Amino acid sequence: MANMRLDKVAMPSQAPEVRNKNFDEVALGYTLEDAKEEASRCLHCKNKPCVNGCPVSVRIPEFIAAINDDDLEKAYEIIKSTNSLPAICGRVCPQETQCESKCVRGIKGDPVGIGRLERFVADWAMEHCGKQEVRKPEPNGKKVAVIGSGPSGLTCAGDLAKKGYAVTIFEAFHVAGGVLMYGIPEFRLPKTIVQNEIAELQKLGVQIETDMVIGKVLSIDELMEEMGFDAVFIGTGAGLPRFMNIDGESLLGVLSSNEFLTRVNLMKAYKPEYDTPIRKMHNVAIVGGGNVAMDAARCSKRLGAENVYIVYRRSEAEMPARNEEIHHAKEEGIQFMMLSNPVRINGDENGRVQSVTCVKMELGEPDESGRRSPIPIANSEFDLPVDTVIMALGGSPNPLIRSTTKGLESNKRGCLVVHEDTLQTTREGVYAGGDAVTGAATVILAMGAGKTAAKSIDEYLSK
Repeated sequence: MANMRLDKVAMPSQAPEVRNKNFDEVALGYTLEDAKEEASRCLHCKNKPCVNGCPVSVRIPEFIAAINDDDLEKAYEIIKSTNSLPAICGRVCPQETQCESKCVRGIKGDPVGIGRLERFVADWAMEHCGKQEVRKPEPNGKKVAVIGSGPSGLTCAGDLAKKGYAVTIFEAFHVAGGVLMYGIPEFRLPKTIVQNEIAELQKLGVQIETDMVIGKVLSIDELMEEMGFDAVFIGTGAGLPRFMNIDGESLLGVLSSNEFLTRVNLMKAYKPEYDTPIRKMHNVAIVGGGNVAMDAARCSKRLGAENVYIVYRRSEAEMPARNEEIHHAKEEGIQFMMLSNPVRINGDENGRVQSVTCVKMELGEPDESGRRSPIPIANSEFDLPVDTVIMALGGSPNPLIRSTTKGLESNKRGCLVVHEDTLQTTREGVYAGGDAVTGAATVILAMGAGKTAAKSIDEYLSK
């Protein structure tokens, strides 16, 4: 092994003091030289532990070998054979807890930068292979409806379209992409990339109907009985925001991360030519410790807030956000207030947020999530002067579909109940996956569910 470099090739990125004032992508991507140097670190293990760590089973050592051979088109074909959204996964997957955590190179030094290489190949393909004709498969005469065009819906639709199914996606918003469009900010996932990946699916024959709120405009019964769909996949996500139920949550200046990020990302509030209303913020508290909290904090900074605080009730070690997101947020000047929990929000005489009262916490024994439980410290209250509070506490599924569909069972968290292996719901011919089943989770896990459901639907309709 001539090249035994222990660390990953660094990802070129915008300087923190520049990028925290713009919405351009933070990470600039590898050059060909960077990619080849990183690819040369792969040991091409016989048993491929990295592939087992990937929810969509990307053939990782094979595509890395193709980069080594200067065959980027082949590398792209290998990735696309199992992953319909590579440019997205290369950017937003938590590779460090999936494929890269299994990488043998990681035993001594850094694991191979699998996500960075995937992104490099996908971006190269967008630049060089965009004009190629896509071979449409022969139609098999069966129709499948996919509800929701987020990562699980797009993956399910793509896999079924490749097998000759006539797939129609029904999306509630005016533009397809789900959380990839409304949730994840431009500086982490440029929206042109999402739309490019969706256009690739349309080339396969996938139809997309926007402004279609299933459960209002049409019911699942109508899709199956009147419109002739043979099966339905529900991938409607977890867009219902959670609040803390503390005093002051109805004051002006308290909002959910869903609303805030939707205004910024989908409705382009950060661009002066759009007249999407968004509050002028000076001092902002973001409550939560996941990727969504980091996204909301970093957007607030870019929109001109002077002080942005992440208020999280545990310590940094327990934060669910990716290390890269935490690192980027700190570089950009976000202030972290660990072991603090809001107990009430205080307003002025006009009903606007003036401050948030927090209590200091200490960590006790681990709870059912495996993280240590936060316990309030007596007489430790303090006031944080802010004009905006953004709640980033995860989301739960919207009840619209389950309340309008007979025979569809959900659990006490409002998530649809599915068979573990097939993802069939309690109703025949209806499948579900992603955040609608798990509650708020990651893009790649939702994609894995879309893949599993597509396989099950194909088996069900082939019988």
